[in-house]
Amino acid sequence: MQKTIYACFVGYIVQAIVNNFAPLLFLTFQSTYGIPLSSITMLVTINFGLQLIVDLVSVSFVDKIGYRASLLIAHILAAVGILLLTLLPEVCPNAFTGLFIAVIVYAIGGGLLEVLISPVVEACPSDNKEKAMSMLHSFYCWGHVGVVLISTLYFRIFGIENWKALAVIWALVPLCNAAFFAKVPVPTPEEQGRSGLGIRDLAGQKIFWIFLLMMFCAGASEQSVSQWASTFAEKGLGVSKTVGDLIGPMAFAILMGSSRVLYGKFGEKIDLDRFMAGSSLLCVASYLCICFVPHPVFGSIGCALCGLSVGIMWPGTFSKAAAAIPKGGTALFALMALAGDLGCAGGPTLAGMVSSYFGEDLRKGILAAALFPLFLLCGIFLCHRQTPSF
Repeated sequence: MQKTIYACFVGYIVQAIVNNFAPLLFLTFQSTYGIPLSSITMLVTINFGLQLIVDLVSVSFVDKIGYRASLLIAHILAAVGILLLTLLPEVCPNAFTGLFIAVIVYAIGGGLLEVLISPVVEACPSDNKEKAMSMLHSFYCWGHVGVVLISTLYFRIFGIENWKALAVIWALVPLCNAAFFAKVPVPTPEEQGRSGLGIRDLAGQKIFWIFLLMMFCAGASEQSVSQWASTFAEKGLGVSKTVGDLIGPMAFAILMGSSRVLYGKFGEKIDLDRFMAGSSLLCVASYLCICFVPHPVFGSIGCALCGLSVGIMWPGTFSKAAAAIPKGGTALFALMALAGDLGCAGGPTLAGMVSSYFGEDLRKGILAAALFPLFLLCGIFLCHRQTPSF
């Protein structure tokens, strides 16, 4: 099953490509196709909004067509969507329509990957599934860093006007991984004796709602700061906007990935509940550092530490839910992904609304978002009371 796990790791790199490659080209799209930036930024909303919908509707068809077929479809759609970025804006009457269609195609693939990869890893025989899950999710972080670094280097050497060739190269990653998934074993929760529960059955369990709250808070804790990481790097270090875009998000992603690798390597020696509780407290501390330490450099350090603190939240909650509800099946993982994605949208929204209320003061907005890691901490204790043997 080791080859299956490797394919799942690459699957999360594909997810990182889907979410992070096109945003690097937004200004290029604006200048090349004459599309207003306000319209182009809607592509982000389309991407993540459609992934939310896929999280929800996948429950109805993944088990019917099978995990292998679903994984192949997800990878192919991701590759085709990236390739369509290079074609449709040129052939459609309206360039934005072409980009819109391309984003829809790869967003469906990305949403499916989010639902499918985690239960496959969970179903693979392993001495410590929490370690495997944490290591899996670290590959999204490394994929994010790799997309930014490799793309930036490519643009520097060959010029950003030649971005279409790079898009073809990135599209090869999901195509090659699809071929890999066509050959490796693909275990499912059902094959491991975990016949999937329905949504109604899950909704009747109190602990399921606790895990949904935790996933929402995990996503919100992560994104409330990460979207501002570039701004704080720019202000704190006095660098250009371009360098700030690289340093801020990359520092956040590197430390988030490092946290997941740390647990992936030494998870058998670390109590997951304590690690998650300590991470929640560190997350609150990083938020307070951003908000109350006046020197801007410490604000940037706070952003980076936030990446370290949130690393275990998402995969840790996944692992705890899978262990506490062993028959959750596809529905459990799909709804957990949905809750996490809602948190990814809700956290920055709250921070933005509070910031606007206080005269565009981002620090006030991030301070309000400190509620999310605190709620996650409460969820850990509630979960422990519900499953004291976990």
